[in-house]
Amino acid sequence: MGVANVTQVREVLQRVRLAKFARHYPHQLSGGMKQRVAIARALVGNPEFILMDEPFAALDFQTRVLMQQFLLEVWGGFRSTILFVTHHIDEAVLLADRVVVMSAAPGRVLEEVTIALPRPRSMTDPEFNGYRVRLTSHMEREVMRAAEVL
Repeated sequence: MGVANVTQVREVLQRVRLAKFARHYPHQLSGGMKQRVAIARALVGNPEFILMDEPFAALDFQTRVLMQQFLLEVWGGFRSTILFVTHHIDEAVLLADRVVVMSAAPGRVLEEVTIALPRPRSMTDPEFNGYRVRLTSHMEREVMRAAEVL
């Protein structure tokens, strides 16, 4: 790794609040810290696009909430486009500007929903619940359709 790359890594670790853990081994980090390391790795080099495939699925509720807020903070600083795959409707509405609802196999787009809520968002806002209802109804129909095929 060249000098410029080391500098980039240090800067990203600082921005994701992990600089003091730079010399720690993975087994010495919490689940949330490991997720922040994964996000930091993706951000080195300031990419235009990041794919995150259910990055918070294995986290407990409290850590997941903290990581969602952390991701929004990091996104605000880096502004990379993030394709975020999740099966959690609340998480999709909380984080996304657009939600693409996919069908079961074969995968196809059922609907693309623009989330027109101001940030910061709250899962207790009535408008948030409107998106939850809309997306849940899609998912319920798709689950039943997929079950009929079996």
